[in-house]
Amino acid sequence: MAANEGRAFFALSGYHFNPDDITRALGIKPTSVNAAGMGSNLDKPVISSWEISTDTATEDVDVYKLTEIILKQLEPVKEKILQVCKSHNLSPRMGVVLSLSVDQDETCPDVGFGARTVRLLADLGAFINIDYKLSERL
Repeated sequence: MAANEGRAFFALSGYHFNPDDITRALGIKPTSVNAAGMGSNLDKPVISSWEISTDTATEDVDVYKLTEIILKQLEPVKEKILQVCKSHNLSPRMGVVLSLSVDQDETCPDVGFGARTVRLLADLGAFINIDYKLSERL
């Protein structure tokens, strides 16, 4: 049987910025970066991104716990995040990526955010993304 899988992430994205600048400003090592927009011209702007992510959970996917892992990294640097968003014109976003089992014996995980997470995301002016797909039967 295919099991549920999921991960949570927080990303900053925008045009014409170097993700290494964000790493230095926040003092957090990102899980992934995309510097494609760093050298793009104004005629065809390309988005760059800086992201921290949890590992992919494969047993007992708990979105609340996954976002809590991210939250603990973000809370101490909230003011720095606000500063880099303003100085680099960045868009903050919290996301959850799920692959849900179609097997009847697999439970469907709760998808939600705790009050602390919602408060921090509101303070940051962050978007929330939930991406999901259904797994294939094995």
